[in-house]
Amino acid sequence: MASDDMPYDGRFAGDPDHVLQRVFGHDGFRGRQEEVVRHVVAGGSGLVLMPTGGGKSLCYQVPALCRPGVGVVVSPLIALMEDQVAALRQQGVAAAALHSDLPEGEARRILGDLHEGALKLLYVSPERLTLEGMLSRLDMLPIAMFAVDEAHCVSQWGHHFRPEYRGLGVLSARFPRTPRLALTATADPRTVEDIRAQLGLAEDPVFRGGFDRPNIRIEARPREQERAQLRTLLRETAGQAGAGIVYCGSRARTEQTAEWLRADGQDALAFHAGMDAGAKRDAHRRFSRGDSVIMCATIAFGMGIDRPDVRWVVHLDLPRSPESWYQEIGRAGRDGLPARALLLYGAGDIALARHRVEESPAAPEQKRIERQRLEAMVAIAEAATCRRALLLRCFGEEPPSDANGVAVPCGNCDVCLAPPSLFDGTVAAQKLLSAVLRTGRRFGVAHVVDVLRGRLTEKVAQFAHDRLPTFGVGKDLSDAAWRGVARQLVAHGALDVAVENHGELVPTEAARPILRGEQKIMLRAEIARPTGPQRSDRVGVPASGDPLFERLRDWRRAEAQAQSVPAYVIFQDRTLAEIAAARPRSLDQLGAIPGVGRTKLERYGAAVLGLLTEQ
Repeated sequence: MASDDMPYDGRFAGDPDHVLQRVFGHDGFRGRQEEVVRHVVAGGSGLVLMPTGGGKSLCYQVPALCRPGVGVVVSPLIALMEDQVAALRQQGVAAAALHSDLPEGEARRILGDLHEGALKLLYVSPERLTLEGMLSRLDMLPIAMFAVDEAHCVSQWGHHFRPEYRGLGVLSARFPRTPRLALTATADPRTVEDIRAQLGLAEDPVFRGGFDRPNIRIEARPREQERAQLRTLLRETAGQAGAGIVYCGSRARTEQTAEWLRADGQDALAFHAGMDAGAKRDAHRRFSRGDSVIMCATIAFGMGIDRPDVRWVVHLDLPRSPESWYQEIGRAGRDGLPARALLLYGAGDIALARHRVEESPAAPEQKRIERQRLEAMVAIAEAATCRRALLLRCFGEEPPSDANGVAVPCGNCDVCLAPPSLFDGTVAAQKLLSAVLRTGRRFGVAHVVDVLRGRLTEKVAQFAHDRLPTFGVGKDLSDAAWRGVARQLVAHGALDVAVENHGELVPTEAARPILRGEQKIMLRAEIARPTGPQRSDRVGVPASGDPLFERLRDWRRAEAQAQSVPAYVIFQDRTLAEIAAARPRSLDQLGAIPGVGRTKLERYGAAVLGLLTEQ
C-alpha cells in the first residue's frame, strides 16, 4: 500500500514552516497549531483540545514529517484511516494504514515498507498497535512520534469510550523518550484529566484551542411536524454544494426518514449498525466521494466522517449529552464555511433519556455523571439565553462577556437571532397539572390539551371529562402553547412521561409546590424561529452559483473517481472557490492559493489552469 507517487523526501526536515507550505500549501499556522508543532518537534508530549475543523491533524502530521523516523497515528475507524491516508498521498506523503480489512499480502507490503524506512506516517488501530508483535517491531525502528487521535475514547467518562484504547498507556512505559500527542475535539474537564492519567501525560501541557465553532448556526426547537421542519431546512439550504446528515434515534427511523426523503426527490441514504457490511461500505463511499447526498444515520455513522463540506446536521431526537451533540454537529462546516445544526426534540425524548439512565446497569457514580450530562443537554435545548454560551461552559470554557460579566450574544444561534420572551407561567402550569391529575394521570398531552381547550371530542365525552372543572379553562392559549407548557414542565422535572406505556403525563413530587402556589415558574413563550440564510460575515462563502466553480467541481469529481479517492482530498470546496474567484494565470499564482501544496501544484496545476482558460 506504499505510495506510487513521489513521497515527501524530508528536504525540509526540522523546519515546520517549510513543511507546512511545501507539503500542505499553507502560508501560516492557525491558533495554537504552531505552539503544539514546535513543542513536539522539540521532543515534547501533551494533550491537544481543538474543535473539529480546527486543524488537529496538522499538529501531528507536521512534526512527524520534521522529525526522523515514522510517525505512528492511532485511529479508531478504518474509514477514517483510509480517508486521511488518501489525503496525505495526494500531498506526496508516504503514508499507509494497517487494519483488519487489508488482504494479507497488502499488510506484508506495508510492514516491509515500514522496516525499510519508506513510510513517514503509519495509521493503525489501538488493538493492532498494542499487540506484542507490533510493539516489538516498533522497538527496532526510529519513531518520530505517537499520535492518539479521538483521545476521548480512552476515558471511561468519554462519550465514546472504547476499552481497547485503555491499553495505549503502554506507550509511555515502552517509549518514554518518544513524543506522544493525544488529540480530541470533545472532552469536558473530567474527561481531560482521565485522558492525561491513562496515557501518562499528567506532567505534560494541555493545549486548549477553544471549542467554539462560530461558523455553525445552532438551533433547537420543539419537534412538532418533523417532516415539514426538515423540508423547511432543505428549502433554506437549497443550491448549496455539499452534504447533510440526519441523526435518528433508531435504525428503523433512519430507513423511514431516508425513504420519505427519496419520495420527496432527495438523494438520501440510510446508515446504521444493523445493515449489511457491503451496504454500509457503499453508503459511506457515496458520502465520502463528494456526492451531494443526505445521510440518515444513527450515531454508528460517527468518527469515520472526514468530509469538510457537510453543510448541515439535523438531530431528530435529543442527544444524551452535550459532548455527544457537539461531536455530531461538529461534522458540519469543517471547511470553516457557514453550516447549520438543528435539534428537534420533544417531552418524550427527555423522559425516555432519563428513564434509560435510571434503568442502566452502570455504577452509581457513572449514573450520577450521566444524569448531570443529560440535564445539561436539556438545559441547552430549553434555553432562553445563548445556546452557544451554555454549550461552551459544558467544556469548561467561558464565552466572551461584557463589563458586567454577562455573556455577549454569539449572533449565530436561534436564541441570539430571535430572543424568546419569558412569562410567569405559574397559572398555566397549575392548570395543566390540575388537568393531568383530574383526568387520572392516564392520558397523553393531546387529550389533556383537548380538555384544557374545551373540545368535546369522542374520548373527552367517553370519559366525561367535559364535566371536570378544568374543561375549557385553557382557551386563552393555543395547542402549540399548551404543548410547550407540558414540555417545559417535563424539562423542569415537574412532569414525567410514562415511556413504557403510551406517553401518559404523570406529575412528580416537584409539581406539589407549583400546584400549591409555593413556587413561581417562568416559562418560555413559543415563538416563530428565524429562517432564511445564515450569517456569513465570519467566513467566505463558496461560489456555488459560479459556472467556473461548478466546472472545477466537475473536474474534481471525475479526477477523484478515476483515482478512487474522496473528492475533497483532491481539493476542498474552499480552495476551488478561491481559485474560481482569483482566476490565477500561472502556476506561481495558483500555488499561492491556500490548500495548493507543491505536490498538488505539480500534479494538477496544468489541468486547473486549462479549465480557467476555457470559455
